[in-house]
Amino acid sequence: MLWVCAKSLSSVSATVRKRELSEVQKLLCLPDYKLKTECSTRWRSRQAMVGRMLEQQAAIIHVLSSDRKARHLLPTWQDLEVLEAVDKTLTPLADFTDALSGEQYVSISSVKPALHLFQSSVLAVKEDDSDLICTIKSKIVRYLEEKYNDQKTQDLDTATTLDPRFKMTYVNEDNKTAVQNKLQDETSKLTTVEVNLAIYFLCITMYCD
Repeated sequence: MLWVCAKSLSSVSATVRKRELSEVQKLLCLPDYKLKTECSTRWRSRQAMVGRMLEQQAAIIHVLSSDRKARHLLPTWQDLEVLEAVDKTLTPLADFTDALSGEQYVSISSVKPALHLFQSSVLAVKEDDSDLICTIKSKIVRYLEEKYNDQKTQDLDTATTLDPRFKMTYVNEDNKTAVQNKLQDETSKLTTVEVNLAIYFLCITMYCD
């Protein structure tokens, strides 16, 4: 399905069709935006591609329909239905992706709270969700649970505990003692200078927040 989306967008983005696309966008009163394709090295590019496809679907269908050689790339209603389900599920995750991938601030302490929010709210199945959306949400949650299971997240637990905004709120009860012991052990190894520096940077973080 995503292959169909990528092929359709690539075809319309070809040099010979760019001008026609721009004209059709004006005719249909659509934003004059360039189409996007997925890039394996760029976060959320898949969601951006799908979102732009749905936004510009009328113009894309018009351009592809006018070219007999490209008509086989026209998305069907089933294709669009799947893309809409994917977009509806992934779009709410996009802001979290941007926040957690920031380079100008520390984000590791926000991972566990974000995971909790995904499972309890963002990816929670709703009454009006289609079967496909429910399936997508369930698979994403299952993947996150396997990737960030308790055995692999002690460093995340430690980082979250040290963040004054969260402390041990998002640490599993079974892991709290281990995290506390680890912090006590690490603290006992610190010199006076290192302790003062840690307190200094913690105060700066709290002040900036």
